[in-house]
Amino acid sequence: MPYHARVLDNELDELIAGGIAAIAIEGAKAVGKSATAVERVQTAYLLEDPATRELLEADPTRILATGRVLIDEWQRLPALWDVVRRAVDAGADPGQFLLTGSASALNPGTHSGAGRIVTLRMRPMTLFERDVENPSVSLRGLLSGSQPEIVGQTSVGLTEYVDEICRSGFPAIRPLADRPRNALLAGYIERVIDRDIADATGRITRNRPALRRWLAAYGAASATTATYETIRDAATPGVADKPSRHTSISYRDALEALYVLDPVEAWMPTANHISELSASPKHHLVDPALAVTLLGLNPQALVDGADGGMPIVRDGTLLGSLFESLVTLNVRVYAQNAEASVGHLRTQRGRHEVDLIVERADRRVVALEMKLSRTVDDSDVRHLKWLRDEIGQDLLDAAVITTGPNAYRRSDGIAVIPAALLGP
Repeated sequence: MPYHARVLDNELDELIAGGIAAIAIEGAKAVGKSATAVERVQTAYLLEDPATRELLEADPTRILATGRVLIDEWQRLPALWDVVRRAVDAGADPGQFLLTGSASALNPGTHSGAGRIVTLRMRPMTLFERDVENPSVSLRGLLSGSQPEIVGQTSVGLTEYVDEICRSGFPAIRPLADRPRNALLAGYIERVIDRDIADATGRITRNRPALRRWLAAYGAASATTATYETIRDAATPGVADKPSRHTSISYRDALEALYVLDPVEAWMPTANHISELSASPKHHLVDPALAVTLLGLNPQALVDGADGGMPIVRDGTLLGSLFESLVTLNVRVYAQNAEASVGHLRTQRGRHEVDLIVERADRRVVALEMKLSRTVDDSDVRHLKWLRDEIGQDLLDAAVITTGPNAYRRSDGIAVIPAALLGP
């Protein structure tokens, strides 16, 4: 496939131009790490190939003699990390080493690489990267605090968003026809359960059906702060002898190590202006298409008219959660590009919540709410107004992300932005 530009390209090029010699690109399998890295190297060592792994086990220093190098799935031969670290100490050239990894469970004896190897997270493709629309609103612009003009119009509507949720943001999977795409997404999940967890943790999953049910329950809890006990109970309805808390935590830890789970942590401001903030994470899979696959759904199960008729939402709660997951994926990619972090806000009693808080390094924030609707009324912005009253000038901007056609700023200053029109 011809290479499709990614938002991460800009981050990589800035780091290399700034003199960084070694960069590790981490993320779930199939997000496009290798394709992005190979554009910048002369030699690629793919460690999923046993012959390549055997070659470098015999002589790890071989990676030092071939110009710019990609070490793909480096965690399969952790000794190479230390070879790279020592080469950086010895004065390696900018961009000389790119490492990609799809598991964060490092060999305990491996040096962290702090100060030597910079780590970047890569996620599935955003709507911008999928060429769904040409964005007219920049997240970086919202973070500037200048209250930029909000304009733009799109024909992308509910049916198209549902299609993008189901198609996935995995570059090699999303262009395929329905049947092969669905087969590959199902196969992706089975590989995670059958092989990848064992590869990452060294432990064989003894009850694979139970793990799959747990993962499906987690997908059904997308964009919620449901407790892990609630997820466990949802995975085992009517079963008295449920998996222990330790087992559920082990599922979570293994799947987070593989970047399959991608929770949004609670926003906890350094200067806590707000009392009773909840610290619970908001659950998301790395791509909402995996939730759709785990739950056995397709576009027609989510929206009547997804095949061309008048769209009517069949399950507003679930689809709203999946839409939030799709927007969250986009915002996290754009926020990383702008050197900002992403959290969510919820008070302990649930009286107030804001779907996403994008925070600059100076702790000032942009607040975003998601709404599965073409229109926005006063009730949809009440939490954003409450937050503005609570933190004052620390709120740089606020917006509601919708499925509607028009981007504009309301008379109260809150922006309304169709999801397809939000870009980096």
